[in-house]
Amino acid sequence: MFGSKKEQDSAVQAQADSGSDAPYVQAVDRDNALEHSGKNRWEKLWPVMACGAGLFSDGYVNNVIGSVSTMLGKIYGDRYTGSSAQKNISAIAFAGTVLGQLVFGYTSDKWSRKNSLLLSTAILIVFTALAAGSYGAGGSLQGMFAALTAYRFLVGIGIGGEYPAGSVACSEATGELKSGTRNRWFILFTNVMIDWGFVIGAFIPYLLVVICTDHHLRAAWRISLGLGVLPPMILLWLRIKLQEPEEFKKESMKYVKIPYLLVLKYYGLRLCIVSLVWFLYDFSTYSFGIFSSTILANIYGDSAPLTTVFGWNTVINLFYIPGAMLGSIYSDKIGPKYALASGVLAQAVVGFIMAGLYPQLAKPENVAGFAVVYGIFLSLGELGPGDNIGLVASKTCATGVRGQYYAIAAAVGKIGAFVGTYIFPYIEKAGGKGTNASAQYPFYVSSCFCVLSAVLVFFFLPNIGQDTITQEDIKFREYLQSNGWDVNQLGLLKGESVESRAAVDGAVIAEQEKSEKEREI
Repeated sequence: MFGSKKEQDSAVQAQADSGSDAPYVQAVDRDNALEHSGKNRWEKLWPVMACGAGLFSDGYVNNVIGSVSTMLGKIYGDRYTGSSAQKNISAIAFAGTVLGQLVFGYTSDKWSRKNSLLLSTAILIVFTALAAGSYGAGGSLQGMFAALTAYRFLVGIGIGGEYPAGSVACSEATGELKSGTRNRWFILFTNVMIDWGFVIGAFIPYLLVVICTDHHLRAAWRISLGLGVLPPMILLWLRIKLQEPEEFKKESMKYVKIPYLLVLKYYGLRLCIVSLVWFLYDFSTYSFGIFSSTILANIYGDSAPLTTVFGWNTVINLFYIPGAMLGSIYSDKIGPKYALASGVLAQAVVGFIMAGLYPQLAKPENVAGFAVVYGIFLSLGELGPGDNIGLVASKTCATGVRGQYYAIAAAVGKIGAFVGTYIFPYIEKAGGKGTNASAQYPFYVSSCFCVLSAVLVFFFLPNIGQDTITQEDIKFREYLQSNGWDVNQLGLLKGESVESRAAVDGAVIAEQEKSEKEREI
């Protein structure tokens, strides 16, 4: 049902035929060993926080630039809005994010989860600060726009690193937490962090414009960007203290040649499904942004001060939080697979309703009701795919290739955002300029994609339990072994060979046996 059933079950067929539950017994044993490691709650929790919370920067950096772009338009007028800079500054971080995801996906598997995180954090700190201080040679305005664009691209690379290195390490670190709570902690320190980044990224410009007023926007936009340095700086201190996740130490392929052909045969179809769902989610999410502008256009006019614009933008972004918070508990209760499928299906229903009733809802006198329905729509998006797509991507693959698996899925998702923003203007045009259909058509398309996502998840992805990571590693080991790959290579250290490890293990066992005999005497 997910991937090639023949390939994925061949390694464990002997146990299944004999009624043996050996892989699951092993998973439970290893799972219990991690959970009952003797660490207190904080010792188990802070690595989850340190690994995942960097995604706050993704939400902040991507949302604050919208307000910054508005301020730049107010300050420089047509010199900004009439140039390519406006589009480039807003979009270039996404290109950097895709590159960062792919590069750091590889380094997190073949180099180090911790070091990849530290490098991505350093990139975020340095280039966020440089973006805030962007300056053109000789005071050139176009030079400043070019510098800001370049720094935004490099910031995007740092953000991209947070996805495979941070989220993957976060999912592995949850193995030490109490069973029944692992999904919620992963979600709270990944997607909820992104959503809070969106909220703070909307609130900070509002606050700064209140303080600085419309007459000092040059200071406001630079401070808005510069404050993005603080979250990664705080996390840097925690990340320096991190150790590699226990699962990664045992199952990594850092110093061996990864059997990519076997990996592709085992995980290829599953990766395609996860990537497609992420693509559809990001494709749809960006198209739904048309309703934000509709709500705001009904609340304020073109002559309204920026405090009004940014204030309502903050309120709209707050709608993400209830769904994301409730979704973290929902995911533990029914599992990420069913939480994602039911959430995105409910979102599709609300989307169809909003599109069908758009002529009535979009009237100025109905804007309050429109805002509430839109808020429910946003919350359902976070409760379902927002909370769970990253969780699914990080837990449906073995540890040795998890970073690259996650990176490909996340990068395809970002490409979906690019495609969505490019195609939807054409879908709007098909409805006719200035007509209700121009807003309804994109929403019908996006809601159909939500239904397709629900079908793909329900029928083609595995159920994800509390110990799925451990089970996945055991099944993948058995698959590799059944195809002639020496699984003793997993977890090898630098300069270590299978033979040298066997010799060391033999010496340790001999010493233990000697100690036991001495105690008996």
